[in-house]
Amino acid sequence: MSAWRTPIFIIGSGCLIAMISFGPRSTLGFFLTPLSNDNHWGRDVFSFALALQNLLWGIGQPLSGIIADRFGTIPVLCAGAILYALGLGVMSHAGSAPALDLSATLIGFGLAGCSFTVVLSALGKLIPPRHRTIAFGFATGAGSFGQFLYSPVAVALMDQVGWQETLIIFAFSMLAILPLSFSLSTPRSQPGVAGSQSLTQALREAFAHRSYVLLVLGFFTCGFQLQFITVHLPPYLVDRGLSAQVGSWTIATIGLCNIVGSVTAGWLGDRMPKRYVLSFIYFTRAAAIFVFISVPMTTTTCITFGAVMGLTWLSTVPPTNGIIAVMFGTRWLSTLTGFAFFSHQVGGFLGVWLGGIVFERTGSYDAVWWLSILFGLLSGVINLPIVEEPVARAMPAPA
Repeated sequence: MSAWRTPIFIIGSGCLIAMISFGPRSTLGFFLTPLSNDNHWGRDVFSFALALQNLLWGIGQPLSGIIADRFGTIPVLCAGAILYALGLGVMSHAGSAPALDLSATLIGFGLAGCSFTVVLSALGKLIPPRHRTIAFGFATGAGSFGQFLYSPVAVALMDQVGWQETLIIFAFSMLAILPLSFSLSTPRSQPGVAGSQSLTQALREAFAHRSYVLLVLGFFTCGFQLQFITVHLPPYLVDRGLSAQVGSWTIATIGLCNIVGSVTAGWLGDRMPKRYVLSFIYFTRAAAIFVFISVPMTTTTCITFGAVMGLTWLSTVPPTNGIIAVMFGTRWLSTLTGFAFFSHQVGGFLGVWLGGIVFERTGSYDAVWWLSILFGLLSGVINLPIVEEPVARAMPAPA
């Protein structure tokens, strides 16, 4: 490792990439209304595009993980940033459903290459094990800071220059990832080295491991809840008589509080069983959603809900990545976390898509809120039996 790439510098660069990549993505729900109104679409059109984006993000994640593990992170991060920028540019001029779906495809694959999943895997390889989970927490928290920062900025820019110009501005901001990616350079793997585990062996080992399967299944709920809320909470609040600004500040509050939640989850994950941290997060989310839909809708209840959800928002990521690193080492960390994230994004696809479908057919989001509660309870339960120990193998993969 180069002398200038100290652990603090690496973590700082990873945090900046996570913030830049996650920020615009978390604001896309604010574009639902203007895009739909200008093109005379129902909410199901935009919801399907963002659902497709989530699904393709998930499908692309294992592939980007495999490439990053094999060839290093720089080409993956750079390609992802360029695709992301192109996708935002196409969305700014989308006048038809196919054009919107094309933008969603580009953004989805772009996110697979430059989002915090690849960043966390790079940190897992570059940061010493004793500081690994807390580093995951800082990078995840930085993504949340992007959500906090970009949400009010998006609303302000849309008011000042228009929604199309806002997307163009966000597209150009993606290019900052290109120089930052060199700080997270990881070495190319050397196939055929004695004792080195192949990709096929790694996947066979992981999917035969009960704890990994439970972890992957639980991560589905995280995606379902997060993407449904990110996309549909702003219009849901408007439907309930609140202003768009309340939605923006609720989403921003989620991002701000998740900085604390993610770092705390990373800190706790280094000091106690990570499965308990995950179960607590899922149970807390289910309780928060139940209370939110049961009390009168006011600015105070929305901000309070945003704060509680924020503390548990992306705080699932540090313990999830930490458990995978403990069980399988870091040789194929990008790949294995990529498959876990695919489950997350399948959940995200269903959360966004069902939100639009259910609303168009019933005029209400109630059914999806209750489904989010049920999934939270189920995930809280299935994470409890996870075993956080290295897998037994004749020659362990390097950690």
